[in-house]
Amino acid sequence: MNIVLMGYMGSGKSLIGRSLSEMVQMDYLDLDDYIETCEKKTIPEIFENHGEIYFRKKESFYLEEVLGNYNNTIISLGGGTPCFAGNIEIVKQNEKAKSIYLNTSLEELVQRLFKERNKRPLISHTNSEEELKDFVRKHLFERSFYYNQAEYKIITDKKTSDQIVNEIMTLLF
Repeated sequence: MNIVLMGYMGSGKSLIGRSLSEMVQMDYLDLDDYIETCEKKTIPEIFENHGEIYFRKKESFYLEEVLGNYNNTIISLGGGTPCFAGNIEIVKQNEKAKSIYLNTSLEELVQRLFKERNKRPLISHTNSEEELKDFVRKHLFERSFYYNQAEYKIITDKKTSDQIVNEIMTLLF
């Protein structure tokens, strides 16, 4: 079985993925890190040098590669991964994949993301919390259709990473 974590940027996919992998002794793979290693460029460099369309095509290619070649792995997707190139269908149709949507409120996402917006190409242009909130609100509206197709949904607000990991373990093990 592979556990596929999805949700908007800042929802805790990487943190929860790493914690869960330690707890259940499964391998952990962050799809963005995997792409950076394979492409030998950071995600911001890929966006800057090749654009989002190129990145999304590569992201889809590497998602299929990972789901096809890895077993007993917790995989954190990028925030946009499920929303492009039929990727949500790739995840849903993979028999060994269990998908989990880490559902985080708009307010909590803005609080987490504003501090680190300069490290994230999609939101680096925002200059205030209100501007970021408008941007994230629009994205959540567009992306929730895809995120909600996950097999399981976990609301992360006001929960520690340990509480979320325990909730996932209760669902799957």
